[in-house]
Amino acid sequence: MTDISLRKARQIIKATLAKGREMDLKPLSVVVLDAGGHVKAFEREDGASPGRFAIAQGKAYGAVMLGMPGSAQMARAEQQAYFMAAANGVFGGQVVPVPGGVLLKDKKGDVLGAIGVTGDTSDNDAEAALAGADAAGLVGEA
Repeated sequence: MTDISLRKARQIIKATLAKGREMDLKPLSVVVLDAGGHVKAFEREDGASPGRFAIAQGKAYGAVMLGMPGSAQMARAEQQAYFMAAANGVFGGQVVPVPGGVLLKDKKGDVLGAIGVTGDTSDNDAEAALAGADAAGLVGEA
């Protein structure tokens, strides 16, 4: 399995934030996690609230640990709330099951990590994250 380098994580964050500015989004916070769910890099734009790290990390953590993007987690929570509640319990309450948690895959489909974005609407967060994945030459699954 290939790891996400710090250079690539920074590239993802830079492109995600650039997309947010292009879309005129509220100030974003962006985290990149490796395939083990560990923080590789994080940035919080000026004006973003300090609690946004935990939300971004929770979006990305759920994506990488469950192997499903935030949109799929949200759908699962709506259909089977008990499953997502149990999964969140297993992971110590760290999962935020909404869009903005984007799986990062290589061209072969192997999971390399995840991006978590928060600050605007969840759908806008996910769109910005996908731009970050694309700029790094990775496949993002939102």
